[in-house]
Amino acid sequence: MVGLIVLGVIAFVLFIFVAKAIKIVRPYQRGIIEQLGRYKTTTDPGLKVIIPIIQKLIRVDMREQVVDVPPQEVITKDNVTVTVDAVIYYEPTDAQRLVYNVANFILAVTKLAQTNLRNVIGEMSLDEALTSRDNVNAALRQVLDDATDKWGVRVVRVEIQRIDPPTDVMDAMHEQMKAERTRRAVVLEAEGAREAAVARAEGDKQARILHAEGVKQEAILEAQGEAEAIRQVADADRFREETVAQGEAAAVRSVFGAIHDGDPTPDLLAIKYLEALGTIADGQATKIFLPTEMSATMGSLGAIAELFRGDDPDDGGGDESTPIPTPAAPAD
Repeated sequence: MVGLIVLGVIAFVLFIFVAKAIKIVRPYQRGIIEQLGRYKTTTDPGLKVIIPIIQKLIRVDMREQVVDVPPQEVITKDNVTVTVDAVIYYEPTDAQRLVYNVANFILAVTKLAQTNLRNVIGEMSLDEALTSRDNVNAALRQVLDDATDKWGVRVVRVEIQRIDPPTDVMDAMHEQMKAERTRRAVVLEAEGAREAAVARAEGDKQARILHAEGVKQEAILEAQGEAEAIRQVADADRFREETVAQGEAAAVRSVFGAIHDGDPTPDLLAIKYLEALGTIADGQATKIFLPTEMSATMGSLGAIAELFRGDDPDDGGGDESTPIPTPAAPAD
């Protein structure tokens, strides 16, 4: 019975020994083996066997990690107190130095970040701090990376989460922003009004040009129409006159031909002449002018008539014939 108890105790001790001897290092970890309190080696991920009590395995997380720096008040270059909140991202590069060179890395890097935040922000004005966060991040990261290099850590980046000025400064900034936006609105409105005025003026200009072109074309077309009408009227008058002249010429030729074909006697000519004079006398004119040549012509006609009467065998010598009177030219 005692032997079984002893065997059970030995088996339990062996189980505890094996459990303490077998260690597993994760892929994102590095293992530091200490032997009798002294650093022995750094192991890679995998299954590791150590000697319990004599050796000790310390696992170090090598992944990128983040440290939230508590908000703190910082005085800027222009003596404005602001509250700054930052975040630090770091990545272990040497597990041995991270374990042996710093006791509490989180506390150390937090205090270091707060101190350097005061230095970096203190060299800037409020406007620069608010508008140059990238410069603040870069400067702070460089300082922290140089300081934490001996701890086996690389500072990947530093991000400023917020920078909060005092309430009165915030109110003044809001008023400034409101005034700036009002100014921009006025400027934009003025520019819009100017562009609208330019557009209207340009439109009026184009309208006047088009109206002038229309008036010009209308005048040209009207002048061309009047010229064409005058030309057509002139052509019509010329055609009418030519037609009348041709008709009158034809009538004269017909009358002249008829006279010659009929072989008229001087008595007939004298009678027709007297009929023409009577027609003239019955017209609207109050005075009739006969040229002297016409009187001579009438005398000739009378002489010829007397001659014909004297030659007529039925008259018996023609002594008793009455001569045709010759009309005299009336006095004015």
